[in-house]
Amino acid sequence: MEQIYLDHAATTRTVPEVVEAMLPYFTEYYGNASTVYGFGEKSRQAVNHARDTIANALGAKSEEIYFTAGGSESDNWALKATAEAYKEKGNHIITTKIEHHAILHTCEWLEKQGFEVTYLDVDENGTVSPEVVEAAIRPTTILISVMFANNEIGTIEPIAEIGAIAKKHGVLFHTDAVQAFGQVLIQVDEMNIDMLSASGHKLNGPKGIGFLYIRKGVKIRSFIHGGAQERKRRAGTENVPGIVGLGKAVELALATMEQRIEQESSLRDHMISRIENEIPFAKLNGERSKRLPNNVNVCFRFIEGESMLIMLDMKGICASSGSACTSGSLDPSHVLLAIGLPHEIAHGSLRMTLGAENTLEEVDHTVDVLKEIVAHLRNMSPLYEDYIKNHKD
Repeated sequence: MEQIYLDHAATTRTVPEVVEAMLPYFTEYYGNASTVYGFGEKSRQAVNHARDTIANALGAKSEEIYFTAGGSESDNWALKATAEAYKEKGNHIITTKIEHHAILHTCEWLEKQGFEVTYLDVDENGTVSPEVVEAAIRPTTILISVMFANNEIGTIEPIAEIGAIAKKHGVLFHTDAVQAFGQVLIQVDEMNIDMLSASGHKLNGPKGIGFLYIRKGVKIRSFIHGGAQERKRRAGTENVPGIVGLGKAVELALATMEQRIEQESSLRDHMISRIENEIPFAKLNGERSKRLPNNVNVCFRFIEGESMLIMLDMKGICASSGSACTSGSLDPSHVLLAIGLPHEIAHGSLRMTLGAENTLEEVDHTVDVLKEIVAHLRNMSPLYEDYIKNHKD
């Protein structure tokens, strides 16, 4: 079997329809979208069309969509610009312990600037309670930022309930929807979302392009200074091919969403079922039902996630570990620790995220290979050997 790609939460293939839509804007319609002459009009129209497509997907207005270089920039903009614009009202921000590092590291930076940040606990499935969010609100609270769905364990948060609480208390609400946008339906008005971050390369679009939705009336300022682009809020010549590609990817994602949710959920549940029934000492992480359709995150006791990844790679299977050891850190995932897993179990995590092109045969082959790898690694594990000895009848 050829390479099996099961790391769609990390990035996705830019599909041919998206590449085809982008190509003319590199060589044929290369005019600057911000020029006044006619040659730039084609670029400007393409940017406006993509903006309309994204706004429609969210139930938003076109003028509320601002293009960025991706999810990390959008997260930074939402937090830093809100903190600056509303500092006269207060200096308190609420988030969770399981956010992406684009949020957590920005919050740490803001703390150094004198802001106070409350990092909320989550339950054993990675869900933050709306009641806990409400209890954390102070008179000085200016922003709540809770991710729509967790990038590691796939848990979908109670966003509409949190949005209603934020609105009731007059607090701005931002959600990092990088993993969720294009995967599940999101409506910003129904969910009382004031700001939302998303990225093109998570939904079969190009890398280096994303957007920030900012509800009309929210007073956040420019993040990048230097020009009048994006209604004077985000300077820099528009990345027209990237914007076109993002718009096309969103169009395709919406058209296929129902079918993909059904297909990916079915494969996800089949994979989880086989792992739980056929590999002992395996634990599913995250919500069983309220989770992204494509996410499987499992901890295997007595082994290291990094070793599994290397052996899967040797078999042509791409996955990722919840452990950060592959990035040079020996610490396990902050998400897995936040849901209460001890270090030794969190180190044995594996995240497999499906895409529309994955098949039942690929899933079955992956589980078959995984069974062999886990058995092989446990045979070499003194911890496993001790456990078996101590638990013999």
